[in-house]
Amino acid sequence: MARDLLLAYTLAAFAYFAILNGLYLVLTALAWREMTHEMLGRRYLALEEVFTSPLTPGISVLVPAFNEEAVICESVRSLLALRYPRHEVIVVNDGSEDGTLSVLTRAFDLVPVRKALRVGLKTASVRAAYVARDNHGLVVIDKENGGRSDALNAGVNAARHPYVCVIDADSLLEEDALLKVAKPILDDPDLIAATGGTIRIANDCRIDHGRVVEVRLPRSGLATIQVLEYLRAFLVGRAGWSRLNALAIISGAFGLFHRSLVEEVGGYWTQTVGEDFELTLRLHRHLRDRGEPYRIAFISDPVCWTEAPEQVRTLARQRRRWQRGLYEALRRHRRMIANPRYGRIGLLALPYFAVFEFLSPVFGLAGLLVTTIWWIAGGLSTLYFVAFLLVSIGLGVVLSAAALGIEELTFRRYPRRRDLARLLWAAVVENLGYQQLHMFWRAVGYVDIARGKTAWGAQERRGFAAQPDELTPAS
Repeated sequence: MARDLLLAYTLAAFAYFAILNGLYLVLTALAWREMTHEMLGRRYLALEEVFTSPLTPGISVLVPAFNEEAVICESVRSLLALRYPRHEVIVVNDGSEDGTLSVLTRAFDLVPVRKALRVGLKTASVRAAYVARDNHGLVVIDKENGGRSDALNAGVNAARHPYVCVIDADSLLEEDALLKVAKPILDDPDLIAATGGTIRIANDCRIDHGRVVEVRLPRSGLATIQVLEYLRAFLVGRAGWSRLNALAIISGAFGLFHRSLVEEVGGYWTQTVGEDFELTLRLHRHLRDRGEPYRIAFISDPVCWTEAPEQVRTLARQRRRWQRGLYEALRRHRRMIANPRYGRIGLLALPYFAVFEFLSPVFGLAGLLVTTIWWIAGGLSTLYFVAFLLVSIGLGVVLSAAALGIEELTFRRYPRRRDLARLLWAAVVENLGYQQLHMFWRAVGYVDIARGKTAWGAQERRGFAAQPDELTPAS
């Protein structure tokens, strides 16, 4: 009986990997079609017309900040310098315990103002509001700590423009990023409900005055693997799901929304650490329930650069937090899973996230361990074990290399052969250790869920400031 159960489990794990990698192959093909379509469309973007038109609506850029003194000034400089005809930057200091507010005050000569805030979304108490003396496009809201979602809701209340763009405080937008991510919404504001751009890793890139002026691979091997991980997640995963019109998440690091729609659904849910995933699902649910035609789209060209963790413990906390956020969103919107009422988002995207993301430790990690141990004990044939490894690990390497191929054929941000070789090596290492470690962190996330853990955990920032030997004469 036990032998039959073990055999059934190993077969289930084999099927799990086969279906997962088959889905990734489909997403890769869809992503390639989507990227090809986008590349052809770039010739006719007419960004200059958008930039010079007096009819282009304004955008409020929201930056929640908690203990971000190491990165906040470079991020704000990057945002203030964006090419967009009318935009404001709203930094929400969410009760920081470090010098976030003081470094902003010194860097931008902040002065207190009496700013009228809407009260549509409930938030923790706002203590004060500031504007830059020489740049009224910068607003800083100082409030009691209430968490990232609460800070974003305060930012929505303070926004004066019809669209809100949400980014992380440790992020830098490229100069035309706001124009590019807004273009689909501006072209069809009645259809496009939200858009999101690509997130890339800024570790060890050369940065000058809030701009990435030279793209480099991180020196850290852990961060290099995350570069590949992000390429696959965005240029394959997000692009593929967007092609299917089943995009389940607009990243909290870079997303654009109709402000009125965010207010209509009640703003960000404050009882989760996965507020970006949850809000995107709530928008899908709200618009589907109302029977309105809509689209939530991923745009690959606008780029947001962010700092990735380089310490194992920091990355582990991040991934455990993501697992909790995934669970909280799926649990809150469980009625959507496999429900035909919600179309492809309910029938395809959410079952994928439930089975192949949230349950990955059950079949992915445990299945690999059980199969390996049983083969060592002589319970499985070598032929079956080799086939299992090819499906579970070998195809993973091929798919990671395919994501790198899409990057090389489209944007080619890493043109040096040495960088390409390192990324190809990362594709191997990622599947021969990192993925298993990642699934272990997800498994620990189950423990955090069972314990009712809600805290974000400490975040370590190195900051964007260039090292002295990296400064150019222009700096």
